[in-house]
Amino acid sequence: MGEYVELPGVRTWYDTDGPDDAAETLVLLHGGFCTNETWDGQRPDFAAKYRLFLPERRAHGRTPDVAGPLNYQDMANDTVDFLESVVRGPAHLVGWSDGGIVALLVAMARPDLVRKVVAIGVNYRPLPEVEAKPDDADESASSDDSELDFLQEIYEAVSPDGPEHWPVVVDKVLHMFGTQPDIAREDLGRITAPTLVMASDDDLMSLEHTIDLYRAIPDSELAIVPGTSHTLPLEKPAVVNRTILDFLGCEPVKTIMPVRRARQGS
Repeated sequence: MGEYVELPGVRTWYDTDGPDDAAETLVLLHGGFCTNETWDGQRPDFAAKYRLFLPERRAHGRTPDVAGPLNYQDMANDTVDFLESVVRGPAHLVGWSDGGIVALLVAMARPDLVRKVVAIGVNYRPLPEVEAKPDDADESASSDDSELDFLQEIYEAVSPDGPEHWPVVVDKVLHMFGTQPDIAREDLGRITAPTLVMASDDDLMSLEHTIDLYRAIPDSELAIVPGTSHTLPLEKPAVVNRTILDFLGCEPVKTIMPVRRARQGS
């Protein structure tokens, strides 16, 4: 049913699943505006093999907001604290959207705490620089946007800050989207954990940006899920789960005609 842990940055709510004696641990990091309920399509499959930890980040779900703006680095620091004090050891990190950004930051800062990374629908530059959108798309966004309705509903159902705090969170998150992350491409090259970059064929970020992320991370793998959008874990959970479990559970195969990997090997 979940519980709270007092981390240095924020009192954090988390849930667990899977066998206590599982050989490996997997931490699921939800997307922006989301709660752990958005992982419902993944939990049964992942919990069959891994011990799962599902923390909800500051201002999301059952974890309260904090004073001041939100930023990815603080969330990454919270995640490091969570890995050290609750997980108490290295884990696989599967992050979706904002959660994927956090996973990359943790992998760069604390490789000793990260086994493998799955980054789903992730950007390493601020969204306005890299987003894919029609030329006539509306540039504005606010807490009144209808596309946020379902996220507002799940927020209001569980937030300790109350439903009236939703507009505050929306303003903070949208500001973060507009100005962060600000990761230098060369810093992605410091990631040593095996990494799967996953995205939809119609994602918020351009395919060009996703491919650039994939190319910047050494020994990474790339998966594009056809016929999906940024919410691909909800839309095609079977495909997403199967791809992730194969990546986490298997060693890379020796490919017959490598090109990118042949250059890296040399």
